[in-house]
Amino acid sequence: MSGKGSDWDRVDNLTSLPHKILEAASKAGIDETEKERSASYLHLDHSLVVSKVNDEFKGQIELMDTLEALEKYEWLSDLRFSLVDKDKDEYTKAAQNPSGGYFIRILPGAKVTFPLQSCLMITQNGVEQKVHNIIICEEGSEARIITGCSVHPDVTSGNHIGISEFFIRKNAKLHFTMIHNWAEETKVRPRSAARVEENGTFISNYILLNPVADLQMYPSAHLIGDHAKASFNSIIYARKNSLLDVGSKIVLSGKKCRGEVISRAVVKDSAKVIARGMLEASNSPAKAHLECRGLLLNDEAIVHAIPELVGSMKDVDLSHEAAVGKIADKEINYLMSRGISRDEATSVIVRGFLDVELMGLPEHLEQEVRELVDQTTEGL
Repeated sequence: MSGKGSDWDRVDNLTSLPHKILEAASKAGIDETEKERSASYLHLDHSLVVSKVNDEFKGQIELMDTLEALEKYEWLSDLRFSLVDKDKDEYTKAAQNPSGGYFIRILPGAKVTFPLQSCLMITQNGVEQKVHNIIICEEGSEARIITGCSVHPDVTSGNHIGISEFFIRKNAKLHFTMIHNWAEETKVRPRSAARVEENGTFISNYILLNPVADLQMYPSAHLIGDHAKASFNSIIYARKNSLLDVGSKIVLSGKKCRGEVISRAVVKDSAKVIARGMLEASNSPAKAHLECRGLLLNDEAIVHAIPELVGSMKDVDLSHEAAVGKIADKEINYLMSRGISRDEATSVIVRGFLDVELMGLPEHLEQEVRELVDQTTEGL
């Protein structure tokens, strides 16, 4: 097995991979034992390395590389780039010839009890990774996906361009959690969109806890069916010289649709976070809420919140709230009166602010994410 660019070999199990690969994958939410996962997918640099569905879930899930899926299904070419405009910008244009990506299809009526897991990783400095992911939840299906984007522990630089398109069919539900574990000199450009049909539900969680040079993402969910729902939740800990331009957009086109965008950002050092959010309702009744909270840990850190509401029907209920500030002295003093240091008090408050409960994860998965937050914020 070699880590040079695209010449990684395919293996049957995650545990067959080198320790450092597994270490980086674990920081992006991947369980190498696969005991509480329904399926696993791993893409290193430009190569598919692992793609498997555990025996208990065969017949409920289809999982393969997107390029393989495009060869297998003629109809898939009509879905590819149907939600993300392939000519939107230089990054979508660059991603028109990807090295792969994951194709996940939850079959009609399947209720997948354990999460699927996937990881896209850069293992060499200077690699530009381009992937296209397509996720389809067929009618009446339910699933959870935890996906991580990461770098090898020895990597400091690289570029990642990822296109992700989600198709949530009638009465289907997808709970999607993405964890980014990048390096300080990586440049990241995800381009994502979801289409949600009648009575479908799309829940998207995003977690970023490590520095990254430059990240720009603005996923959208289009609720085209009546009673469709979408929720975007994010927790971000921005440090050093990170520049993060992040946000979410929900378009409520069906009747009686509901949406929610909630973001939490802790910003330190010279990091800057631009937190965007848009709710757009073109049918009624519709209800949606946008909430952005930023916590500044020093004077050089910056949070710029940009909430937007657009309503074109009289019977819509769209709301937003945004707050940016520092940790209150009284909170620090209260905890210090209990016998802990100022640094420990700051860590406790930050961990409470980055509350993973808002993501609605299953208990074991919530605990995994909570441990990541604890490890990252310890000793602030």
